[in-house]
Amino acid sequence: MTTHEAEPVEVLVVRSADIPLPGYAHPGDAGADLVTRVDVTIGPGERVTVPTGVRIALPPGYAAFVHPRSGLARRHGLTVVNAPGTVDAGYRGEIEVTLLNTDRTEPLALWAGDRIAQLVVQQVAQALFVEVPELPGSSRGERGFGSSGGWDPS
Repeated sequence: MTTHEAEPVEVLVVRSADIPLPGYAHPGDAGADLVTRVDVTIGPGERVTVPTGVRIALPPGYAAFVHPRSGLARRHGLTVVNAPGTVDAGYRGEIEVTLLNTDRTEPLALWAGDRIAQLVVQQVAQALFVEVPELPGSSRGERGFGSSGGWDPS
């Protein structure tokens, strides 16, 4: 079997002092870790926007998407509010992550340098939107939410 590895794309980074470059925990990982640059405590049900100390320049045709970390979600109920958050190629500001503590009783303390999210860099296409009087048919048609089956409580 032949494995196909995508060619790495160069992403320019400016970072705050003491903040590591985004990095991958394991070979083949899709998401590079982002850390918080500040100490923060997030109360139960509270959301907070956290700076990462990282600014990037993506090449044209690419975007980066901020995803929650699965371990923090499982152990503490921490998630990213607008997951995935989109970082467009033209954005040059600091990447900030809006976190939500979904735990109903326990606050969550994060310290500067703690990993809080993952950054996935992907090639993206810009669409050329063409207005037509009617869309072509498909096997799915207009069936939406839950149309493919799955859990049914009834």
